[in-house]
Amino acid sequence: MPLRGKTSEVSTKERPLRVIIAKPGLDGHDRGAKVVARALRDAGMEVIYLGLRQTPETIVEAAIEEDADVIGLSLLSGAHMSLIPRVMKLLKDKKVRGVSVVAGGIIPDEDATRLRKIGVKGIFGPGSTLETIIQQVQNAGGRHAS
Repeated sequence: MPLRGKTSEVSTKERPLRVIIAKPGLDGHDRGAKVVARALRDAGMEVIYLGLRQTPETIVEAAIEEDADVIGLSLLSGAHMSLIPRVMKLLKDKKVRGVSVVAGGIIPDEDATRLRKIGVKGIFGPGSTLETIIQQVQNAGGRHAS
């Protein structure tokens, strides 16, 4: 039986954004992180949820291994000014390019300003809508909402 049409087809469709969601430090509250992870997945992103009590080192290693586009950090413990800069430094030290970092949780405005200055692409505090988070994660990953 003869073959008809194309026998090989190259897909030009981009892969979904790949997002790592993690809870660095000793914070044990992950409901918000799980809600965001599900919303990102429902918006068509591939989400890898690392869970609670992750170190900056394990987060960065997972981002490298999983070829992530975005790292989403959720912090409620007050340790954001030590943990987030550590993640940013590790990304720089390991020469990881093309991975953006966003963060959510209890982050005062003055700290959010400092975190943006070191390269954090989005900060989401209490009351941030899932729509806003999805849009900013897409933007951080180099994709625009359609």
